[in-house]
Amino acid sequence: MTRAWEADSSAVFHRRLGKSASELGTTNGRDGCPEIWELDNGDIAVIGRDLTDDYRERLPEGVVMRSDERLVILPGAMLSSAKPDIPDARA
Repeated sequence: MTRAWEADSSAVFHRRLGKSASELGTTNGRDGCPEIWELDNGDIAVIGRDLTDDYRERLPEGVVMRSDERLVILPGAMLSSAKPDIPDARA
C-alpha cells in the first residue's frame, strides 16, 4: 500500500525553528537536546524523547501510529518559541 506522504531521507537540515534547548534552559548540554528543524524540502524534523511505548496503547480515538513511526515529546516552550518561524497553512 502506498502512503499519501513519505519522508525523504535525502533531505538535509536547513534551519532551526525556534530557540535551541540551551537557549531555553531545557538541557544541561550532556544528556541530549530536543530540537525542531526545517529540512530543505519543507518537511520538519523533531528530536525529542521517544515515548512511543508509553503512549501506544493510549492514543486518542482515530489516531494511528504505524510500526515505523515514533511518538516524540519535546518541551512545550520549544514549540512555542518556534511559532514565529512556522508559516501559516496554505489553503
